[in-house]
Amino acid sequence: KWRPVPCRGTRCGASWTASTRESSSRGISAFDIRHSSFTFPALMPALKLHDTLSRTDREIVPLDGETLRFYCCGPTVYGPAHIGNFRTFVAQDVMRRVVEASGTATLHVRNITDVDDKTIRDSQKAGQTLTDFTRGWTEKFHADCTSLNLLPPQVEPSAVAHIPHQVAMSEKLIANGHAYAAADGSVYFRVSSYKDYGRLSHLEDRELRLGASEAASATDSDEYTKDSLTDFALWKARKPEDGANYWPSPWGEGRPGWHLECSAMILEYLGEDFDLHSGGVDLIFPHHENEIAQSCCSTHGQFAHHWMHVAHLMVDGGKMSKSLGNLYTLADLQKRGYTPAEVRYVLISGHYRAPLNFTFHSLDSARQALQKLAKADKALSLLTSNLSPSGPGPFQDAWETLLNDLNVPGALGGIFGVLNKLKPAAISAEEAAAARNGLHFMLGALGIVLPPVQEEAIADVPADIQALAQQRWDAKQAKDWAAA
Repeated sequence: KWRPVPCRGTRCGASWTASTRESSSRGISAFDIRHSSFTFPALMPALKLHDTLSRTDREIVPLDGETLRFYCCGPTVYGPAHIGNFRTFVAQDVMRRVVEASGTATLHVRNITDVDDKTIRDSQKAGQTLTDFTRGWTEKFHADCTSLNLLPPQVEPSAVAHIPHQVAMSEKLIANGHAYAAADGSVYFRVSSYKDYGRLSHLEDRELRLGASEAASATDSDEYTKDSLTDFALWKARKPEDGANYWPSPWGEGRPGWHLECSAMILEYLGEDFDLHSGGVDLIFPHHENEIAQSCCSTHGQFAHHWMHVAHLMVDGGKMSKSLGNLYTLADLQKRGYTPAEVRYVLISGHYRAPLNFTFHSLDSARQALQKLAKADKALSLLTSNLSPSGPGPFQDAWETLLNDLNVPGALGGIFGVLNKLKPAAISAEEAAAARNGLHFMLGALGIVLPPVQEEAIADVPADIQALAQQRWDAKQAKDWAAA
């Protein structure tokens, strides 16, 4: 189990230690994480975040009063993650950074989906084992996360490493009367057995049936083994197209359903009750709805006490898709000359609950904004060498804006508002230190890494052009507009 060291004084130094027998996708124990230490400023007002379930804005306060324990649905590793995926991961990263900057420790769990229809299908196309195939794409995902300055989760379990946990949860659901085994060896959750099904997505029964029908047609080839159309798979019986990708179970060889992995790993690492669950809005139904049903029917807990969902990313005002040729990866944008810092800036520039329109113009604007921040920091650094960003300082208004439902665009506006009023030549070293420390506190909370300052190029202007420019300036000063 994870145990934070108690806070001492106005700063909190927390060290995480744990051990487990399970293997993670990084090739090390899921809990055998490199020693991590956290240093936080004095406690500040808590982040207030919109809750999808209650549809209200609520303060993010840990259940145990010490550590915010949260789970994020991770990538399915069958190809490179695109910028739409990373919009969600970057928003979650900002949320974590703001919580930690507020003085609260975190326990961040994010899974790796390394077994499902797509990973099995594409690994066979590539002529690789499922393990080798998903390991390569997991490493690529980690590299992109590092480039985008995402804090690594403290725990990153894989679905394959937790198949026994998923089988055990399925057995418990059958014993509780919430699931049943079909004749072919598949196991299904009986949706009608859980009266609160649909409370997260706020869908009516007819809509739930329609959504289940659409989901079933996209994922299951034979739905006649289920008692009801709305029921969903916990365990899928082995099929010829699965190849060597199957595992033993009490119901025969097969593999877990997609929804079950998150519930099983959450129970293992966060318990029956935890603080917050996050993902993209596309996961609200059916994935997160199914997670709630599975978890609440197999335990006595409430499951997640807060739900954070991130809106879609659009491209040039339209849907992003491979068929339209606008499904960009980080590598695609780097080939066009853009940096990961510029991509991150674009991805945080809109409010996380509103659809964000990605354009190449927005990347150009991000480059200009980062340069402006870098130049302001350089100007302040000439006045002070003191850098100890323990609080927002003169950026207090921008910080409070950020604490209001993670309003990043409003906070960025507040940061630039302060910088525009700063006159480095007219402030003292103490004022410069306060401004620079506050700026870096805000940059840290947003995960922004400043680029090198680009020096202005000095043009070699021909003498006759300089003379014309001087004549025009003289004419303007004399108000001789015709001559000018």
